[in-house]
Amino acid sequence: MIEFEILKKSKKSRARLGLLKTPHGTVETPALVPVATQAAVKALTTEEVLKTKSQILISNTFHLHLKPGEKYLKANGGIHKFMNWPRPVMTDSGGFQVFSLGFGHDLNVGKILKYFPSQNGEERRELLDKNIQPKKVKITDDGVYFRSPLDGKELFIGPRESIKIQEKIGADMIFAFDECTSPLSTYEYVKNSLERTHRWAKVCLKALKTDQALFGIVQGSRFKDLREESAKLINSLDFPGYGIGGDLGQDKQTMSKILNWVMPLLDEGKPRHLLGIGYLEDMESIIKSGVDTFDCTVPTHYGRRGIAFTSQGKLDLRKSQFLTDKKPLDKNCGCYVCENYKRNYICHLFKAKEITPLSLLTFHNLYFFNTYVEKIREKIKEGKI
Repeated sequence: MIEFEILKKSKKSRARLGLLKTPHGTVETPALVPVATQAAVKALTTEEVLKTKSQILISNTFHLHLKPGEKYLKANGGIHKFMNWPRPVMTDSGGFQVFSLGFGHDLNVGKILKYFPSQNGEERRELLDKNIQPKKVKITDDGVYFRSPLDGKELFIGPRESIKIQEKIGADMIFAFDECTSPLSTYEYVKNSLERTHRWAKVCLKALKTDQALFGIVQGSRFKDLREESAKLINSLDFPGYGIGGDLGQDKQTMSKILNWVMPLLDEGKPRHLLGIGYLEDMESIIKSGVDTFDCTVPTHYGRRGIAFTSQGKLDLRKSQFLTDKKPLDKNCGCYVCENYKRNYICHLFKAKEITPLSLLTFHNLYFFNTYVEKIREKIKEGKI
């Protein structure tokens, strides 16, 4: 199990400093949770990830179920020993794949809808006004039928199956199985989905046979009454922590509103995790709303595509202009990449299609993001936010 200790509460916001104590060490919160989808942070060794100041990782239940399969992780002593990671690990439930392989894939939308395309926005909205199913995913009251992206075979994951898989993977913190809805879903669709997710949350609690910390997930999309209903219900159950999931509306202003609706209704003595959000520009805002941990692929995803985050903004190292730039990525960064490599060399590596720069930028970005959160923790400590 876990223990959560609040060290300081802000007088200016809902931000707080805390210690999340797990069987594999203590996490200083608020904290970024880098994504290790398949028991690896892409492009880095476990030893390198440790040097990025990363305290905790989150892996993907659905993908680990596909390969290598949870039985192999259990046979090797669980995910920590399997990947040689000594610090805490979370696993999601597979619920995000209900969205990403379903309506997310069909409609080409993410958890936050950045825009409604003017040409076919009405058509997209009408699609989810009806009681329809995604093309590649079948959602039932008992669980979800998927098609394996590896061989096309039909897979079924419900709340009981998700818990069994996560128990064998062996993470410190696991999540209840849910449906992550699309930001294009109607009120009626979300209401039906929420009722199902709440039933699944209760099934997950009954199914758990280990002492792993099972987090319940608050859903409800952009609808205030549904979000509040979900927060109250999940808070009333015996979860040691909470996830805030689902789609988060049409823009980041809606995301802030959702967090402000939800947080006052959750037990403040338990940790809150925001699923799948963590751009630099979002961090201070979500932490001020009361979020303790949050996972995001941004630093690693962007790094593998040539983008470095710096105190002066993003740099696209694929551009030829950097071939003559002899400066480090960020003169204020203390990571080994900034201390030993120059922009011109990293740009050359991308131009030459080497794989080394993927590691260099992934390392730098993770170190930069973790340092950024460190500074936010210091601001809370000093009473600035």
